Amino acid sequence: MPTDLYTPTPADKFTFGLWTVGNPGRDPFGEPTRSPLTPAEIVDAIGVAGGAYGVNFHDNDLIPIDASEAEADAIKKDFRKALRRNKLKVPMATTNLFTDPVFKDGAFTSNDAEVRAYAIHKTMKSMQLGAEFGAKIYVMWGGREGTESDATKDPVLACKRFREAVNFLCKYNKDQGFGYKFALEAKPNEPRGHIYFAVTGSYLAFIETLDHPEMVGVNPEFAHENMAGLNFVHHVAQAIDAKKLFHIDLNDQVMCRYDQDFRFGSNSYKQSFFLTKLLIDTKYKGCKHFDSHAYRQSDAKDVIEFAKGSMRSYKVLEAKAHKFNNDKAIQKLLNVINRENSKLQTMTKKFTKKSMKDLLAYDFDRKAMAAKPLPYEELDQLTFDLLMGVR
Repeated sequence: MPTDLYTPTPADKFTFGLWTVGNPGRDPFGEPTRSPLTPAEIVDAIGVAGGAYGVNFHDNDLIPIDASEAEADAIKKDFRKALRRNKLKVPMATTNLFTDPVFKDGAFTSNDAEVRAYAIHKTMKSMQLGAEFGAKIYVMWGGREGTESDATKDPVLACKRFREAVNFLCKYNKDQGFGYKFALEAKPNEPRGHIYFAVTGSYLAFIETLDHPEMVGVNPEFAHENMAGLNFVHHVAQAIDAKKLFHIDLNDQVMCRYDQDFRFGSNSYKQSFFLTKLLIDTKYKGCKHFDSHAYRQSDAKDVIEFAKGSMRSYKVLEAKAHKFNNDKAIQKLLNVINRENSKLQTMTKKFTKKSMKDLLAYDFDRKAMAAKPLPYEELDQLTFDLLMGVR
């Protein structure tokens, strides 16, 4: 197979965050192991890796929270130059509502009305910043929207407060003509003991209660559902079915561990494959954002390899997905497994008085149905062989 099949190009719409490639190797138990980079230097590093489409940022990844207007202007000028020389776009922006001590008890769901108002104010400013650089997707991750003790917050009131904030920001988006689509990002836990809207399905239900549900979708992250021991592919499929997959975060994760943010495809080969296949089969056109970071042991050179590897892993799995879809033995088994019956499908597709009577009168042969073969072991082994390169 030619190697250029695995070479990324901007057409793949791969993106990285300033906080991902720029991660200095800090963790809760250790100080940074790499020197910090300026936003412009991070963009240059992504450019060196080659093939990326864009770079995304939280407001304070780009502009420190206490920066003066003059300092902010200088940073934006350097950042814009770096984007131009590396031919990178800014497709997505977001707000940091979790690092500063003011958000110690949440942002939109804080018990303090002044903090809630400040969180909306900060998000409005951040939306302005993203719009300056052409961002059209706005991700919202409620990093500290939760509790350690349910004695501290009314969860129904918290949902109401979150809804009011999102409704306000949707109307602000319309008023200013930014043209954003909002993508809500779920996470089951960390850094709070319990986080509201723990999984993607939580947000899919919440969106339908908003004033402008058409403006709001989801941004599922691979690691987050895996932290809770769930099947990420199924959650993405639900978002696709609801036409709400506005953005996606790719990384990897050992099941049921803390949020590790490993390089995409570095641990969960099989689930990464089926996710890639799902995005291909459903013709997902949005950006594929690598919300991950290099190992703490990596130096600056190895961080470049992390970025290259993230994109290459997706391209390798993409090629495997196409091979799966064109493998005659695999497709033959799928045809055996997926049995159509036009008569019964017509009966159950739409309820009518006639379909009700016909279905109740239908004579099902339960034993014959149970005896039909389902060669799942054979299919799963063929999938394994394909992924391991022996097929």
